[in-house]
Amino acid sequence: MEVRNEVRTRRWRSTVQALQIGVGLQVVCLLLPLLDLWVFGSVEGHVEAAYPEWDASEVAKDRNAIVIGLLIVGVLGLAGWLVSLWAAKRDRGVRATVTTLFLLGMTTLAAVAGTGGDPYDQYVPLWLGSTTLVLLALPGCAAVLAVWFRERGVR
Repeated sequence: MEVRNEVRTRRWRSTVQALQIGVGLQVVCLLLPLLDLWVFGSVEGHVEAAYPEWDASEVAKDRNAIVIGLLIVGVLGLAGWLVSLWAAKRDRGVRATVTTLFLLGMTTLAAVAGTGGDPYDQYVPLWLGSTTLVLLALPGCAAVLAVWFRERGVR
């Protein structure tokens, strides 16, 4: 019984490592909007630039909506990383799970980073959207490559 569990773990070892890095970076990306809200204020400046006639309470409402939206997307992304990690550790539909969740995650992040509206070029400030996209694309690509290309000597 233990031999089979060892084989499962070794088979997806690189995938699990990439997914664990992804979980860690997802937590960092969850903290970025909060850090911006408390320290940098770029989301608030972004809203003020789009709506210069708004008063502080209206700007705060829109700023909070953007930050809450980013947090919701971040929590869903964290759930995706954890589901992929679970699948890799249990050897259950690993390729389908990792690939599908990577594509869903990157599509969502690209939409969040690039979508804009009437007064906005993008709803999310460029630095925040692109940083999140790049930070999560790297371990995601590594996980997808690891899941489709086996290590030498591992069955």
